This record gives sequence, structure tokens and C-alpha cells, in this order.
Amino acid sequence: MKTTLPVLLLSIGFLFSCQPQPPAVSANSAASVNSADSPVTRKGMIKVTILYPYAEGKHFDMHYYEHTHMPLVATLMGDSLKAVKIDKGIASGRPGEPLPFAAIGYLYFERLSAYENALAPYADTIRKDIAKYTDIIPVIQVSEVLQ
Repeated sequence: MKTTLPVLLLSIGFLFSCQPQPPAVSANSAASVNSADSPVTRKGMIKVTILYPYAEGKHFDMHYYEHTHMPLVATLMGDSLKAVKIDKGIASGRPGEPLPFAAIGYLYFERLSAYENALAPYADTIRKDIAKYTDIIPVIQVSEVLQ
């Protein structure tokens, strides 16, 4: 009886891991690209992180960013862009301290060259649109997804 429970739990875990996964989202659909539950990221992908440092007196229009800017980026980047994620800053990790970032955006690509090639023709268009939702200068980091 002692070995039955671990075998049962292992079997249940195996059954759940074999369930069909939802299809990858298309970068051409702004609604699906912005889904927080999109299962398209995996090890080895390139993640472009766009951080907007919070500062007193600075402006950030989250509605424009979420509903206009990021869908524009998704459209311009086309099929090279595999996923978009957006975080809205709400608090610091230490109570009473200022919020570190007003917002953080994430763009996912299969390879670094896919990002570079997708960005090159539209960098100025994207850069000019930033002024429509914020006066914060973004900090950009390009990383490789490990987990």
C-alpha cells in the first residue's frame, strides 16, 4: 500500500503532462499577442525587455502602451515576434519605497537575428511613438531565456 500512492501520483502527473498544449499565438493578432497566459516562450529564445524606470513627475499612459503601442510593434515585427508581455508596476519590493518601474514590456523572438532584422526597418517609427505615451527614457536589455 505504501508504494501505491507514489505510483498513483506519478501516473496523474504523467497524464497531465501529456495533455495537448494550446497553439502558439500569432504576432499578427494584438489580442492574442498580449495574452499573459501565452505558452510560447521556451529555453533558448531571445527576450527583449523594455524597462520604464519610475520617477516622480514622469508620465506613462498604460492604456496607450497596451492598446496602441505594443499592437503597433507586433504588427511591424510580424511573424518574427513570437510573444508580447506587459507588466504594470504597482509597488516596490520594500514597503514604503518608490516603485522601481512604471512598466516593463517583453518581446520574444526565436533568435537574436530575428529581432535585429525585424527592428531595423521600423526602429524610428517605434521610437517616435514612445513620445505619445511617456516621457520616460526606456532601458532595453536583450537576454537569452534559460527557463
